[in-house]
Amino acid sequence: MKQEHMDQIQKAAAAVKAKKVNHFYFVACGGSKALFEPAQYIMDRECDMAATVYSSNEFVHRAPKALNENSVVITCSHSGNTPETVKATEVARAKGATTIAFSHLTDSPLWKAAEYPIHYNWADESDASDYNNAALYSLIFHILNAMQPCEKYDRAISCIEKIPVLLQKNVDAHADAAKQFGSDYKRENMIYTMASGANYGVAYSFAICLLMEMQWIHSHAIHSGEYFHGPFEVTDFDVPFIIIKGLDECRPLDERAHAFCKKYSNKIVLIDTANFDMSDIDDDLKGYFAPLATGAVLRKYADEIADHRGHPLSVRRYMWRMEY
Repeated sequence: MKQEHMDQIQKAAAAVKAKKVNHFYFVACGGSKALFEPAQYIMDRECDMAATVYSSNEFVHRAPKALNENSVVITCSHSGNTPETVKATEVARAKGATTIAFSHLTDSPLWKAAEYPIHYNWADESDASDYNNAALYSLIFHILNAMQPCEKYDRAISCIEKIPVLLQKNVDAHADAAKQFGSDYKRENMIYTMASGANYGVAYSFAICLLMEMQWIHSHAIHSGEYFHGPFEVTDFDVPFIIIKGLDECRPLDERAHAFCKKYSNKIVLIDTANFDMSDIDDDLKGYFAPLATGAVLRKYADEIADHRGHPLSVRRYMWRMEY
């Protein structure tokens, strides 16, 4: 991570430390919103301040009553041009909240709307380095360390430098499985994704962005804990499920859902993070970093199904092509 990025992150963390925080709000849309789910999970586990994830436009229209000068609002838009996220940042800043925004592009509308903008590098969509997640995790652990210094957070900050290697070696290890997935599932019209805990955002992003947006495949992200409260009724021998098993405290939810699902469906793709190479990450932090590797692995699965379907991930019917 470049020094300029670290300076931006440390400046934002110092601003949070200087105030009496009442709430952390993570606000974004689509894949950027999914990016915030593991961050909220980390904050819930490590911090006694409430943290909530909002979709940008909902945040604008139902601005929480608790939103005030003691709030911290963290937003993200890859392009920095997402109108709903820009507006949400403006609303938060007008309420006196500390506003921190992530964007790949500097001097964008979002960059200008936030009090503390943070830039991250980006090569291309296939790059497994995950610069946006690295920047976000760096901010989260710098904030935690600023609020309550802890050697665990120092170690987490050190682990962030290992993210590119972590992701690449697990993507490489799943290359054959991803290719097989593309071949086996290329004609499926619907694929469910299931996860819980820190990994739920990954399942959500894979379902709505990679399958629905980029492949026009019907999908839905099912929370493993909610599977038995309605969704399991659709389980059948020919219904495809991608099931993600995490390394965090919610793993028993994933194991229970998988145990039932595999009895009745013959089309289960299991992504078990217990089989990932996490040797570069400290044991007590693996649950927090596993979603990053899961996201990179599932991106490889998306690349392969796109290739087998002859439908590039870059093709859109509506997005960026018309007013909406």
